[in-house]
Amino acid sequence: MDVEKMTIEQLKSYKRLVARKKLIERQKVGSGLTVSTVYEDDKLQELHRQLRGLPSYMYLDKQEQQLEKLAHTHLTRYPAGTKAQLREVKQIQPGNADEEQLVQELSRKIAKVIEARAGAAPEGYEGVIERLSELQDLERQLQTIDESLEALEACFPEYATLLRLRYIEGKPADFVASELGIVDRTFRRWRQKAVSEIVRFMSV
Repeated sequence: MDVEKMTIEQLKSYKRLVARKKLIERQKVGSGLTVSTVYEDDKLQELHRQLRGLPSYMYLDKQEQQLEKLAHTHLTRYPAGTKAQLREVKQIQPGNADEEQLVQELSRKIAKVIEARAGAAPEGYEGVIERLSELQDLERQLQTIDESLEALEACFPEYATLLRLRYIEGKPADFVASELGIVDRTFRRWRQKAVSEIVRFMSV
């Protein structure tokens, strides 16, 4: 499948992505929480981390400082959410027995937080991680489409309208041409140019 066809399929999938995102956000993960609640909580954690701005020795005990040192030594990235943090910690390759013990302790601490949030979710925190990962992926896909269409609209508003009506809304070609006030021949020419332009924006 060439790039233009793939881009068209992405546009056509927009409504399905939105519906799937809403479904996942409403799914229960126990203790009266939904996936959306847990996801937003992770975003608040990141905000709290940014606002806190204090040296770690002021709020961590000695053991916690050792765990922090372990993370700084081995992690190349520091995700905000506990689910993403657990995935990163599980990839640490400890250099000795002491580090192995610290890695296990750090994993247990993060898992305990996630399980507390997951409550009675039958699949446990691993299932919650999977759903949160899918939610993040859906958000990235939708954001790419939204931002690309907005950029296209700033340059060629008629092209953006054509793509939204034809592929996202699924309207027939003659309806779109009528809405834009153009004849079929012009519609075909605009459609080709619109697809070429959106491919450039979505490839950035």
